[in-house]
Amino acid sequence: MDKQYVEFQCLEAEQPIGNMYIGILDSDVLEYISYADVRRIELGKDNRDVEDYIGIQRELNPNREKEIGKYVNLIDATFPNSIILAISSDYAEYNPDTKMMKILYKDDIAKVLDGQHRIAGLRHYEKEARTFQCIVTIYIDMELEDQAIVFATINKEQKNVSNSLVADLYSFAESRSPQKSAHNIVRALNAKEGSPFYKRIKILGNARNKELETITQDTFVKNIINYISKDPQSDRDFYKRHKSKKLEYVRGNELNRYFLRNIFIDDTEDYIIAQIIWNFFHAVQNKWPNAWNEITPNIILNRSTGFIALMRFFKHAYLSFNKIGEIITKEQFAEIFDKIDIKEEDLNKEKYVPGSSGQGQLYRDLIEKSGLQ
Repeated sequence: MDKQYVEFQCLEAEQPIGNMYIGILDSDVLEYISYADVRRIELGKDNRDVEDYIGIQRELNPNREKEIGKYVNLIDATFPNSIILAISSDYAEYNPDTKMMKILYKDDIAKVLDGQHRIAGLRHYEKEARTFQCIVTIYIDMELEDQAIVFATINKEQKNVSNSLVADLYSFAESRSPQKSAHNIVRALNAKEGSPFYKRIKILGNARNKELETITQDTFVKNIINYISKDPQSDRDFYKRHKSKKLEYVRGNELNRYFLRNIFIDDTEDYIIAQIIWNFFHAVQNKWPNAWNEITPNIILNRSTGFIALMRFFKHAYLSFNKIGEIITKEQFAEIFDKIDIKEEDLNKEKYVPGSSGQGQLYRDLIEKSGLQ
């Protein structure tokens, strides 16, 4: 049986580590020819008591694969960065005159130096009428030591993008999305004088007194989205595909879980969500004015520990009025907090330890002392 090859144009680039070749491959071809050499422990051949590390890649993270597998099917999915491969000259040949790369179309002949999770995610790509092409950078006959150096250098030098920056960038989107709505709500609450969050949120690009800003934009945005959507990326994708359509309203148990969703779907009503949150936290501010307004290291109410616990309690407080979609007033929320006998001096790091345990304890105390379920 004749061997099959994949041929495609490549640019040759010369760097200190050696020559590399930059081209484009269809995702299905890339997935077929590539493999990840996962770092693992094996018993040594000469001494069964000696263990050797082999491979350079980390183990594939199934959750990351699932996340990317979902992402690649969005209407605006893109991998702008190159996937890096190492291939033996037994399987690859480059013609500098025609600038064509010829690779044997065979399973697992290209080792992935960077991009294994992207390739794994592409296994879930639903082609329909579209193709998904990827930029690839290919090294031929690269020594194992150099492969390891490339892998280590890429992962050492990568800088994680701030989640608050990601939240902020959604403001540039033209189409509607839970992310954009939540972002706009947070900015409005931070900017409006009289708001319980006035100049209290760490908004990117602002050069105010950072000591007063105790809650990050990302934390606030995520806690709003939790009550709008179970799948914000799919909602965003829907609006990008169907600019003149609306999502379907939710009912029953789903509405109780995502009680702000139908307000969001009425696409001119984001101000209602902002007003409801304003009123709820106005009641918090009036209940514990010192703990909310004072910026001291030991107080947790106006920091992420207190804020996240309060946002969890917010659901019970709002639903207790049985008026989903309506604005609950400051006075109505205040009636709930009047029943809670937690003292201001107890809202500290000793009683409510920063992190999930402290958040959970405060949330449970709010539920118990308010009598809500």
